[in-house]
Order: sequence, then C-alpha cells, then structure tokens
Amino acid sequence: MYCPRCNHEDTKVLETRLGKGNHSIRRRRECLACLHRFSTMEEIVREGLVVVKRNGAREDFDITKIASGIRKATDKRPVEVERVNLLISEIVEGLQKKFEDEVPSSAIGEEIMTHLQSVDQIAYVRFASVYREFRDIDELAKAIDQLRKGGKAK
Repeated sequence: MYCPRCNHEDTKVLETRLGKGNHSIRRRRECLACLHRFSTMEEIVREGLVVVKRNGAREDFDITKIASGIRKATDKRPVEVERVNLLISEIVEGLQKKFEDEVPSSAIGEEIMTHLQSVDQIAYVRFASVYREFRDIDELAKAIDQLRKGGKAK
C-alpha cells in the first residue's frame, strides 16, 4: 500500500476492524518513511452489475460516480468524511441486495436521495436539484416544503 502523502511503498497496519454490517474491513496504516497515518477500506466488489440508464443504454456499475455525486452534494457541509464513506458503502450494499444483474439508474438516484435526506437536508436538496432536474424555483420550493413536512420530496 503506497502512502498518499509521500508515495513510499512500505506501510504498516496499526489497527484492523470490521466495518458496518461486517461487510468491509477498515485498516489504520502508518507510512514507514514519513510516519503519515491514513485509513483504507477493503470491500467485496461484485462483478458484472450493469446500470440501465434512462434512455435504455447500459454501462458497467461504477461506484466512483456515486461517490462523486455524494461528495459534491455534501461539499462544505458539516458531514464528516467517514460518514460520507459509510453512506457510499450503505448505498452500494443496498443496491447489490436489491438487484441481481441490472440496476436502473433511477433506483441509484432514489437510494442516494433517501440516504442523503436523513444525513443532511441541504445535501439532499443539492443532489435532488440535479437528479430531478428542477426546471424552476417552484419545483425546488415544493421539494423543500415536503422536507419541512417531514415527507419524502418528490
């Protein structure tokens, strides 16, 4: 494992523990050259899951797209990096349990919004405004009103 700070190839594992749901392993590491400490996650990667896009096109499932969307939505919000990483893992795990070979892109978006709504409402609105393609301020206002009422914004 290469150090993210100095790129030295030798690190030692300081601590290993199971992640949430016992589906991942979190390792705390230390670089032997610069003594920088960092964490890594080890998860099961399921091969062959395909995303069916709105237009019917198919592409390989890519966790980095989910991570990118969530990180953009939570940018400059009081959501810890560890919470974001856990959120990504929960979403991917949920999708893998619900779908065998193909997952509709709409299911991915809905799963992300469901999780974001419980973590940070501003992050939820950010993501929903892009995912739902709000055309005007009235649609955004309706989504915010639903959040205020405690329901799921549509």
